[in-house]
Amino acid sequence: MGASSARWFALAPSRLALLVAIAIQFAAPAVQATDEIQVYNASIAPLRTFTLQQHLNYVWSGSPTADFAGSFASHRTLNGTPELAYGVTDWYEIGLYAPFAFDSSGAFLPGGFKLRHLFVSPNADQHSLFGGLNIELSYLTPRFSQSAFAVELRPILGVRDLGWEFIVNPIVDVSFGTSGSADFTPALRLARSIGKDTMLGIEYYGDFGSIGHFSPAADQRHTMFGVVDFNAFGFDVDFGVGVGLTDASDKIVTKLIIGRAF
Repeated sequence: MGASSARWFALAPSRLALLVAIAIQFAAPAVQATDEIQVYNASIAPLRTFTLQQHLNYVWSGSPTADFAGSFASHRTLNGTPELAYGVTDWYEIGLYAPFAFDSSGAFLPGGFKLRHLFVSPNADQHSLFGGLNIELSYLTPRFSQSAFAVELRPILGVRDLGWEFIVNPIVDVSFGTSGSADFTPALRLARSIGKDTMLGIEYYGDFGSIGHFSPAADQRHTMFGVVDFNAFGFDVDFGVGVGLTDASDKIVTKLIIGRAF
């Protein structure tokens, strides 16, 4: 790791704490559609190279009612986003999203856009311990969120050894305005290599609600996914089937991510 990236990581915890403290001053409950279901593993686009991913998540069994007025019910909806990323250095990647959804009637709903900055320990796939921080800035349309502007702070902490990997993303989702909030939405991954470019694992995604005022247990969202990652015809593929663990969670969800470097 270079001196500049080492200094950045040394300051990252204090910067994260400051951002969270500021954001909590504007807190109140908010919800939004899920266009990306993924645990970040500190991998980034190769230097001066573009990557393109397509995220698709289908809710086979979900809520028949919308989370808030003007939104849409999750049941039988397809949520997703294309993601274009570029490797600026061996420790910094910039990315752009364009979230969308198709509701249960098949109507197309544009979701706005997201810009992210991903800082990681270089060559994470070659080290037992790795980490990083993703900072994602977003503008979301009223059908997707009660707050138009938001920021995601996603630390990345992982260990990889003997064919296993365990990764933690203790995410803080911050939205602004009268309906803004600072929510704790962690994600975890435990996976095992079973062959060349193929891994099997489980992933957990949670939403505990507003920091300092967590939602009642029945209103929290917790989902477990069985996942498989593999390479086919030059494309990286991530497929998973998720089961909701609480009444507030969508009951059955599938996710698919297809990506390639150019």
